[in-house]
Amino acid sequence: MKGRKLGKLDVSELGLGCMSISANYGPPADIDEGVEVIRAAFEKGVTFFDTAEVYGPYTNEELVGEALAPFRDKVVIATKFGFALDGSGGLNSRPEHIEKVVDESLKRLKIDCIDLCYQHRVDPAVPIEDVAGAVKDLIKQGKVLHFGLSEASAGTIRRAHAVEPVTAVQSEYSFIERDVEQNGVLEACEELGIGFVPWGPVGMGHLTGRMDARTRLDPKTDVRAGFERFSSKNLTANTPIVDLLRRFGEKKNATPAQIALAWLLAQKPWIVPIPGTGNIHHLDENIRASEVQLTPADLREMDAAFSGTTVHGGRMNEAQMRIVDQNAA
Repeated sequence: MKGRKLGKLDVSELGLGCMSISANYGPPADIDEGVEVIRAAFEKGVTFFDTAEVYGPYTNEELVGEALAPFRDKVVIATKFGFALDGSGGLNSRPEHIEKVVDESLKRLKIDCIDLCYQHRVDPAVPIEDVAGAVKDLIKQGKVLHFGLSEASAGTIRRAHAVEPVTAVQSEYSFIERDVEQNGVLEACEELGIGFVPWGPVGMGHLTGRMDARTRLDPKTDVRAGFERFSSKNLTANTPIVDLLRRFGEKKNATPAQIALAWLLAQKPWIVPIPGTGNIHHLDENIRASEVQLTPADLREMDAAFSGTTVHGGRMNEAQMRIVDQNAA
């Protein structure tokens, strides 16, 4: 697999989002199966692995640490801080809390330094300059190598970057979800030399072509059950967008998911999607997206076709969107 740069950090052009192996998109996979998928990804050329303390919570970091221990010096591990995890569902990016979370993440991951440490959600109670300063201190101590932000606005990115250079910004971005094209986030990343990591790059599974009106998600184990876009009505209403990817896939001998990932890779050379799966077959499918070449003419045709469609349903539920930083200042 080819490499890409997030700021000055070298990674594979596709990473692996490890969350769904342990949490949020259905019941957790068996630990041995999870280890097998993560190690298979490495064997197929993936060197960039994404986790967070809140996934599980805690269990995903433990899984990633165990799976990657044999190749620690050959991979880039990203994790995140920022949730309170005290039962409140709130945020906590106070500097002393950040240091505590990083120390605990290091133990769970069985590593002595976090390659890329993101603030998971912007905490309105803590100035972003204080957060960046806390991570700067952790970088000086050798506990963290690079600083990242997740679901941050363009204004917040600029303010943080002025204190400690931001290596990567992670937000939802896919063929169906394009907020970052409109709200200045991608523009800020390009201007400042920051890499961009799309989470949900196949629309949280929506763009795989394997979901339809009959799809039933368990609200006890699958957070998507509460998202408008995954209602039976909206899965049906968004079928034309999946069909568009399917049509292009027929031309390129590729699946809708592969076309969705190839489309992201073709947007900018500093974009590194992190599709997630606990399934070896789907892992193979995702990785082969790096072989799909979309020409400028293909991209123009895809975007023209997309502009004739309507996206039905918001990207997350109201509670989740309330903690997405949309501060324009």
